Amino acid sequence: MGDVVAFRRRPERGPAPARGSGQPGSAQPGSVRPGGVQPAGLRPGRSPHHEPLWRELVGEVLHHARTERSETQRAVADRAGISVQYLSEIERGRKEPSSEMLAAVGGALGLTLVDLTRAVARRLLRTSGRPTGPVALAA
Repeated sequence: MGDVVAFRRRPERGPAPARGSGQPGSAQPGSVRPGGVQPAGLRPGRSPHHEPLWRELVGEVLHHARTERSETQRAVADRAGISVQYLSEIERGRKEPSSEMLAAVGGALGLTLVDLTRAVARRLLRTSGRPTGPVALAA
């Protein structure tokens, strides 16, 4: 699967946004370079208040679990039976791993799929802006 690239909205009024000069490194913020490559540090269609993708949260949880155990990607990847590059892409939220891959990597870190799912759900609740505890409603 490839990356999802969102189209920028056109301004409702005023002049059209200026385009890059065509020179290397001249991409405008939010633009996508030829070949679908996004400029560093920018994610397509993301605002500061976006709801994170599942694969991004899974990657964060796996990265946190690995670094908490002071393990290298090489050691975890070897135990999981995957390449170091694939583990790196999972941790960075670039790949959408299958349940078999999640079970293998989680198992290499001592996590079950249930543990991993709970940890991801907790992170999602924290980032969604929804209250996670009791809420008092006033009339």
